[in-house]
Amino acid sequence: MKNMAILGVGNVLEKDDGVAIYATSYLERNYTFSPSVDILNGGVEGVNLLNLFMEYRYILLLDAIEIDDEAGSVYHIPSDELTGYGLNSGGAHEMGVIQCFDILELMGKEIPKSSVLGIVPKEIDVFIGLSEVIAEKFNEYVQTTLKILNDLGVDVARRKEVVSLETIIEEFRNPRSRFFG
Repeated sequence: MKNMAILGVGNVLEKDDGVAIYATSYLERNYTFSPSVDILNGGVEGVNLLNLFMEYRYILLLDAIEIDDEAGSVYHIPSDELTGYGLNSGGAHEMGVIQCFDILELMGKEIPKSSVLGIVPKEIDVFIGLSEVIAEKFNEYVQTTLKILNDLGVDVARRKEVVSLETIIEEFRNPRSRFFG
């Protein structure tokens, strides 16, 4: 069984809903971790992530979360408390995670320790990029992720060459630019 993963879920085609996908790409491109941490893009896979949940001891799930609070508010929620935040209603990505946990339990499998680091979105709309509010809070979101990892005993080091959030978003708008300059 692998030790730890950061799993970003969301849809980059829906503005702020893609924040976690941008964050996982940002973390992967700008930091190294010791012991190593797998950084995964779960997109909008939901319950299709079941096998992934069987592979890790701990998963930090990054996502935009619909909570009645100010846009850009950051929440770190242990996965066993997700239902208490009303996140299991509607089509939220967390619903797929909760379903994965339920299925693992029914299968008699070990449920990994996990938590959600969520940020309240400002706008969910058809657009590749982030609202100004979420773009301004992006660094806080990333730094909170790094603090959680540090608290879990992971050493984090910033790479010398830094890739900006703007560059990462542009690469999602034009994926060929990442590979063909």
